[in-house]
Amino acid sequence: MKQKAYARAGVDIDLGNRVKSGLPQMLRATHRREVLGKVGGFGGLFALDIRKYHQPVLVSSVDGVGTKLKLAFALDRHDTIGQDLVNHCVNDIAVLGAEPLFFLDYLGTGRLEPRVFKDIISGFAKACAENHCALIGGETAQMPGFYQAGEYDVSGTIVGVVEKSLMLDGKAIQAGDAVIGLASSGLHTNGYSLARKIFFDQMGLKPTSRVPELGNTIGNELLKVHVSYGPLIQKLLKKFNRGSPSRPSRKASTARRDACPAIRGIAHITGGGFVDNIPRVLPKRCDVLIRKGTWDMPPIFELIRAKGGVPDDELYQVFNMGIGMVLIVSADQAVNVMKSIHAQKQRAWLIGQVAKGRGVVRLV
Repeated sequence: MKQKAYARAGVDIDLGNRVKSGLPQMLRATHRREVLGKVGGFGGLFALDIRKYHQPVLVSSVDGVGTKLKLAFALDRHDTIGQDLVNHCVNDIAVLGAEPLFFLDYLGTGRLEPRVFKDIISGFAKACAENHCALIGGETAQMPGFYQAGEYDVSGTIVGVVEKSLMLDGKAIQAGDAVIGLASSGLHTNGYSLARKIFFDQMGLKPTSRVPELGNTIGNELLKVHVSYGPLIQKLLKKFNRGSPSRPSRKASTARRDACPAIRGIAHITGGGFVDNIPRVLPKRCDVLIRKGTWDMPPIFELIRAKGGVPDDELYQVFNMGIGMVLIVSADQAVNVMKSIHAQKQRAWLIGQVAKGRGVVRLV
């Protein structure tokens, strides 16, 4: 059969259609009852059940994976990238107390490789199912000549919802509050440009190089999946901030708005590290003191510190240093919150406190 002109130009529509034909089966595990229509329409449809809320606030975020993709290309391993992207987006809206509703993805590539496509989408589907988030649509663009051979880019958009009176805005944070750090799996999705420079340029490693300090190859270590804290955050908010999946009464909703919540602010430690992310949730009258050495730092960060020649202050601005999420909680509930976190098999530590100040982070 003669190849079509567009395929000869590098865009194979028929191949795209064949590859996408398996999407309904792959996305079945991400289905929620609010989803209408089917995958492949011009727009994804989601019927929000507003009976559960007095004042529902939609929360959205968009992100990518950055140069972590370079590791996926080098190792020809693409099953984790989709999980990274979904989990990162879930965490970004979890800091506001939002439950994820649906996710949409974008994949751009020079030439569509069916195996790679399947691995990426299966990663999206796995993470969406784990976060109870529907994958309702996306876009796959074939753009020959735009990307290097074997390379692609991905981005995603997430939409969630939170009851307005239960939304975390940091306004309740005050001096004396405790700071809890949740363990990361590694670099997550930030700092890879500097990490690659240190490991591959300065140290002369290859992605397949085994590093004794890590007990792993550097490539596999750097591809560890970005942890999703979304389900844990929802459980904690339900228990300590009196949230509920059922529609609250107006009296109860007002009481919650007026009460001082146990969990007062959350920061996702992504690009900008501790230094730039925690201030995003702080009142201008408060500083956060982070006590270095109060948590178990993963060996990869010790290696970066030892071999990178990067000042400590910059390390804590570029990398998460082993802490993927920070919770600011009332001092009298800190121990109880910690117990609940540990009960969910999530490692966490008391890593600092809130003090009077001007809205900055101090590393001590």
